[in-house]
Amino acid sequence: MFDSISVIGSGAWGTALALAAARAGRKVTLWSRDSDQAEAMQSTRENSRRLPGLLLPETITITASLKEAADRGRAILLVVPAQALRDMAVALALVVKRGIPLIVCAKGIDRQSGEFMSEIVTDAIPGVMPAILSGPSFADDVARGLPTAVALAAPLGEIAEALAKALSSSSFRVYHSSDMRGVEIGGAAKNVLAIAAGIVEGRGLGESARAALVARGFAELRRFAASYQAKPETLMGLSGLGDLVLTAGSLKSRNFAFGHDLGVGKSVSQAGGGKLAEGVYTAHVLVEMARARGVEMPVAEAVSAILDNRLTVDGAIDRLMNRPVKGE
Repeated sequence: MFDSISVIGSGAWGTALALAAARAGRKVTLWSRDSDQAEAMQSTRENSRRLPGLLLPETITITASLKEAADRGRAILLVVPAQALRDMAVALALVVKRGIPLIVCAKGIDRQSGEFMSEIVTDAIPGVMPAILSGPSFADDVARGLPTAVALAAPLGEIAEALAKALSSSSFRVYHSSDMRGVEIGGAAKNVLAIAAGIVEGRGLGESARAALVARGFAELRRFAASYQAKPETLMGLSGLGDLVLTAGSLKSRNFAFGHDLGVGKSVSQAGGGKLAEGVYTAHVLVEMARARGVEMPVAEAVSAILDNRLTVDGAIDRLMNRPVKGE
């Protein structure tokens, strides 16, 4: 059914997913915005900028033509940063086939509108079939073919299942779901919590403190998701708990590394080494959405306040530790 897959975005994650789809036996078209990069990747069979040393098989075609990529794929993986998704979706609307599954692989919430990723896609491209792919996955691990499991959600269960089968291989296992909101909330909110965990690590507060923060942060994530009628089992799975466990404990996570930099005393402008950390853009809008729904998210609120320079790291720690005692 989905024998050909197009991947929009040739960064590390897009290239890794192209490799995963190729290993699953699909013909893959990988789109790059940069025509010079596309030409170089097509001739050298390598993404030397993002994943040097990994060979791209001949079943992956690299192009700088968005129309070509849209025409060749029976399903499309949209692999661009969350805050760039709207512009990319608008561009795709001019060339994409009606009804084609468009799988968003970004983890975030639009900071201008407060829309989830699936809402942006359906707003920009009438008639498209939105889907979400999320879960505990580092691009380097997936690109190298290390065992990885993720979740894919679409409105129709049979479509989600067919897409999951099309992308699954012996090294990349895709579980399917119809709970799109739960999958995308898990992916977006965990980035903010990973920043908090990184701060704890960078500040040297100990493993006990990090474990407590992750546990209480996960409780926040579940409360927020429940306010959108997300299924509890979704958040207990790969796109919620699984992704949080990965990103809240490794410096390979850009969000955790960003928080670690804050914890050791770097400013917001210095943290992260110039690398994109989606949680930085999600924190404020996540807190605003939670407040509008009457959902308490003290850990997320502390991260937002630190990022906005309304609270110091030590002030945030003091505030969290001195909240009124309550039942769990």
